[in-house]
Amino acid sequence: MICERCVMSEIIQGALDGVRVVEFASYVAGPYAGGLLADLGAEVIKVEVPPHGDPYRGWASGNYSSMFCSLNRSKRSIFLDLKSPRGLEVARRLVAGADVLLENSRAGAMSRLGLGYEQLRTENPGLIYCSITGFGLTGPDHQRAGYDTVGQARSGLLSLLTDLDDPQPMGVSLSDHLAGLFAGYGVLAALAARHRTGAGQLVDTSLLQSSTSFLAENMARFLNDGRHVPTRRTRARTAQVYAVRDEAGRPFVIHLSSPDKFWRSLLEVLGRTELIDDPRFADRRQRIEHREEIQALLDETFASGTREQWLERLRRADVPSAPLSNLADVVDDPQVGHLGLVQEVEHPVAGRMKLLRSGVNLHETPTRLGPAPLAGEDTELVLAELGLSPDYLRTPTTGDATASAR
Repeated sequence: MICERCVMSEIIQGALDGVRVVEFASYVAGPYAGGLLADLGAEVIKVEVPPHGDPYRGWASGNYSSMFCSLNRSKRSIFLDLKSPRGLEVARRLVAGADVLLENSRAGAMSRLGLGYEQLRTENPGLIYCSITGFGLTGPDHQRAGYDTVGQARSGLLSLLTDLDDPQPMGVSLSDHLAGLFAGYGVLAALAARHRTGAGQLVDTSLLQSSTSFLAENMARFLNDGRHVPTRRTRARTAQVYAVRDEAGRPFVIHLSSPDKFWRSLLEVLGRTELIDDPRFADRRQRIEHREEIQALLDETFASGTREQWLERLRRADVPSAPLSNLADVVDDPQVGHLGLVQEVEHPVAGRMKLLRSGVNLHETPTRLGPAPLAGEDTELVLAELGLSPDYLRTPTTGDATASAR
């Protein structure tokens, strides 16, 4: 079915209704930030380079890949050649009337085009200018190319996700998404500040900064202890987290955390209540110390039944546990279905596509979910809104620059 929330959001104003965002971004981090703002009701105009637009459009097949659509939902698209005089002029007109500019170019690239923050703020003092880079706007590495896996590795994030004895890259562009999330967070704060002061500001984050900041818990442990560098195993041990398999090898997880009741309930499920009085497992500290023995007990016991049987018994005993689901499992999860996380949107030309809706619920100003635009599909309409003729970008630049204006 078509997303009912989308229909509602056309009637009920979103939290950012009336906010215009101009997005000069491609691939993941910048478009993800723009998508988050679009979810909240902002009008996001995506500036793309002709003739094909954002390279992520063709990441899988065609020029409307599902990955592109997931990041560019509910946006509009305009083709602009920023190296041409009229393309640059239209870009500046767009930004002059915008609330937010989003970009994820290498540091300095936008300024070289004439679209840097200092170049635009004089025309639009209320502009919130958000830059996402690999390593920051200044510093010894600010000109280095920044890509997701580089951000994960450099920030220390990857060291907490992979086994350093057998390092493997991750199956999700986590640093890219974290940078987009922090960028959206910064834009919202700047909008709130502008409401109070009337002034815009420069907002910036990077793959390195956002990913490192995300590690606040682990980093604080290291900074204030300093004796041991945390690894993937550190939190698993201290939080008493276990991954196990059933008789068919299907994985599930158990998270005992701090309350002693979860350990006692787990022993009841295992049929090993005699271990409650075992001094090796008397308290949380002892259980952390003897983790390997607990893991061996769990591996042996859980290998004698099915995942469904064990998870049901753990659920009844109120032991925090869950299947280690793949994405097909998630789509079929009844709680995911109840939350309506998978929705279908329809583009009048490209047809229907299933996407995930926003990760947050706003009960008075609901989020929206609409289709991603075709490359440049809104060019003529946006030109008209600027008072320009449909062929303005195709008209030679000789003579009066406003000759084609309506």
